[in-house]
Amino acid sequence: MKISVAIPCYKVEQHLEQVVQGLPAFIDHIVLVDDCSPDGTPALVDRLAAADARIVAIHHEVNRGVGGAMKTAFRKAVELGVDAVVKVDGDGQMDPHFIEPLVQALDHSEFAKGNRLFDRQMLGRMPAVRRIGNLGLGFMVKAASGYWNVSDPVNGFFAVRTETLRRMDLERVADRFFFESSMLIELYYTGARIAEVPMPAIYGDEQSNLSIGKTLCTFPPRLVAAWARRIHLAYFVYDFNICSLYILVGLPCFLFGLIFGLCNWIHYASIQSPSPTGTIMVAVLTFILGFQMLLAAAQYDITAKNPFGK
Repeated sequence: MKISVAIPCYKVEQHLEQVVQGLPAFIDHIVLVDDCSPDGTPALVDRLAAADARIVAIHHEVNRGVGGAMKTAFRKAVELGVDAVVKVDGDGQMDPHFIEPLVQALDHSEFAKGNRLFDRQMLGRMPAVRRIGNLGLGFMVKAASGYWNVSDPVNGFFAVRTETLRRMDLERVADRFFFESSMLIELYYTGARIAEVPMPAIYGDEQSNLSIGKTLCTFPPRLVAAWARRIHLAYFVYDFNICSLYILVGLPCFLFGLIFGLCNWIHYASIQSPSPTGTIMVAVLTFILGFQMLLAAAQYDITAKNPFGK
């Protein structure tokens, strides 16, 4: 395999040189994408490129975010004719010793990513805010992407085959911090198999550019939209099966029971009168029936084979 390492560079002048020096010797190309960084990163990128023939320096005239930088690196990797691309951050959070296991995992998969949640010791070293955020956000990413068996879906340390990149719609991959999640979401439509490589998380003196508040406000709506698109395409466009029927019957029943029950509860509460037994039974039965059918649809989705697979 010919391997390229892609490093998005933004405000990483304190760590980038050490990261590049720590890359293994078997790497064929190193693509450094300066994402219009306002510090000394652009000059450092050029200096590193002049010192190592493997390094390709690319400069963005405007800031495009980590996803925009990686898409530039992906296209360059395809142009260079490599077989796989490994994403490594320039802030020193990713141990270069795990590049080789990631690449080896591509022998039986199209996409390999790190898993920081392999054991309790690794999980305990992760800051509590990140741990809680990863669990909640990770569940939503699993539902949106269809990769229910991926334990650490928001981990940005990954390797991907360039053949898979050619099949992906890179224009739909997000430019900024939604990048890692949208990569998984778009990978689903290529039928890519995903392998996970256990590795520890590294937290040093790096400063994160990601706002927790912005994440909470922007990620959930985008993940819900991606989930709705996936369900529509997987079960109503490219295929129609028992899960489709569960959704078609379960969702209207669930919504009817919920809305009908709430409206009647408000109405009878406002006139200070008990709700009729028949009204309560209609609301409860349709709600429970719909909920059970949606659970059955979710179970089918979790265990089903990717309809876009080979």
